[in-house]
Amino acid sequence: MLKVAILDDYQNVSHEFVNLKKLSRKYEFKIFNEPFINENHAIEQLAEFEALLIMRERTPITKNLIDNLKKLKFIITSGMRNKAIDFEAAKKRKIIVSGTEINVNPTAELTWALILGLARNIKLETDNMFQGYWQTTIGVELKGKILGLIGLGRVGSQVAKIGKVFGMQVMAWSENLNLDKCKELDVLPSGKEDLLNNSDFISIHVQGGERYKELIKLKEFDMMKKSAFIVNTSRGSIINEDDLIIALSTNVIAGAGLDVYEKEPLPENNKLRFLPNALLLPHIGYVTAENYSIFYTQMIENLEACVNGKPIRVINNDQK
Repeated sequence: MLKVAILDDYQNVSHEFVNLKKLSRKYEFKIFNEPFINENHAIEQLAEFEALLIMRERTPITKNLIDNLKKLKFIITSGMRNKAIDFEAAKKRKIIVSGTEINVNPTAELTWALILGLARNIKLETDNMFQGYWQTTIGVELKGKILGLIGLGRVGSQVAKIGKVFGMQVMAWSENLNLDKCKELDVLPSGKEDLLNNSDFISIHVQGGERYKELIKLKEFDMMKKSAFIVNTSRGSIINEDDLIIALSTNVIAGAGLDVYEKEPLPENNKLRFLPNALLLPHIGYVTAENYSIFYTQMIENLEACVNGKPIRVINNDQK
């Protein structure tokens, strides 16, 4: 019987989206609800498994992990991109890596939850309501403000469309900005420095990886308006977290809305947790019932296909 590990099921809901009992005649499932303490702990816990069903990039599937999981045959991830997997190591071991479809609209929707939350001081006003206070802050309007998008791909484009509905001026920059897309969406192409200098709200929508690692550091924060807000629903590594903490705690910028972090889960003692101008969410951009239904249903489809020798939705190793 094939041993299958379902990793990172933080909410313990995988069984709600697929009938694991029905599949128990063919597969021996074990669900892991908590992050591993470290890589050695992961190796110890996963040594006997032949298939890993993993949720996004919550657990790094490194070369060392792959090399030490001698029985591993299949890695199935939610989504079709996963920079936490060492594809070269998997290829060398002839391990099949496959993925699933994913809805990107939930991340765009959450981006606007963060933008609106920052603009209207939702965190502070909510906290104060529970303390018995009434009207303690003054927010800002979105109409007429400049929304600067770093990245105008699938998510960035959706964010741009909503910004236009709010009556915002939208500008965008990335190293490979599509000018035709800018024209289609009535978005002003910009240089990086101009975007940082002029935007009232900056939202990050480029992919993670080396190209954009620590794209935003103290130098970039100093370029921004003191009244500016930055939002990141992409990857934590794009912003230097230590520099962000300095920028927020010294009021270099007005605030930040984050759904992603350098280290996840965010440590309990991380200074971001204690800053009043940081609006924090636990990486839930993709966490919706609709997405989870796609993820777990297609993961099982992929598993069955792999076992039958006809793998589907195979991901190549070009994840730069």
